[in-house]
Amino acid sequence: MVLLLLTYNLSLLLSQVRCIIRNVVRDWAVEGQKERDQCYKPILEELNSLFPNRSKESPPACLVPGAGLGRLALDISCLGFISQGNEFSYYMMICSSFILNHCETAGEWTIYPWIHSNCNSLSDSDQLRPVSIPDIHPASAGITEGFSMCGGDFVEVYSDASQIGAWDAVVTCFFIDTAHNIVEYIEIISQILKDGGVWINLGPLLYHFADTYGQDDEMSIELSLEDVKRIALNYGLEFEKERTIETTYTTNPKSMMQNRYFAAFWTMRKKSAATHQQVP
Repeated sequence: MVLLLLTYNLSLLLSQVRCIIRNVVRDWAVEGQKERDQCYKPILEELNSLFPNRSKESPPACLVPGAGLGRLALDISCLGFISQGNEFSYYMMICSSFILNHCETAGEWTIYPWIHSNCNSLSDSDQLRPVSIPDIHPASAGITEGFSMCGGDFVEVYSDASQIGAWDAVVTCFFIDTAHNIVEYIEIISQILKDGGVWINLGPLLYHFADTYGQDDEMSIELSLEDVKRIALNYGLEFEKERTIETTYTTNPKSMMQNRYFAAFWTMRKKSAATHQQVP
């Protein structure tokens, strides 16, 4: 029994490490540029459009929950926002800290991200190909003062009273379906936005805790996209833009198998408190 548990734990740890390596390619390699253009570019363009007159003296504040390895949060900072990434995964935090704080030049490190991918390879050379990281030097990217990464559970950190009405924008990318209770996520997003603040979201609804049974903390509420929209409206958010974006996620571009999402992309704006109270 002990041996089985150790084997299971080791397998789980290795799976998490492989996941991190794929995310490194997505966020910090030239090879991940196509995927970043699919996911991050629409968000960055929307932020740029919604905040055209950003002031260096008083830049708008943007929160990025589920920031992963920090590339989207950094790109938002480079647009002229006070950007804060929030991440729960210890693995992600260690790796993002290394890339953001300790890489000295672009292309400093070489990894082999697909070496463990034994299925759907077109050739041996594809499986064994090297990838250089990072594609840019983060410290020289032109970040706005105040850029930060905050470790911790989104609900625990941002349900604090000090966060109420603190953010001009909240950006979620492949994040809201990581919730045990997505309603709680939406409630907190609404609370922490200033009146008139915007929530930009891109991602699917692949609920990470679906079909788990047993412990209370493994509960999962799985709502349809239609229901998610209704909940958001109930919390004082109103739609400004909405469309579907086809994208991949940490996919090997040279694999014979390409999984694609038709991700929901929207911009919602928080109504003022007075306006929200008038809604029946």
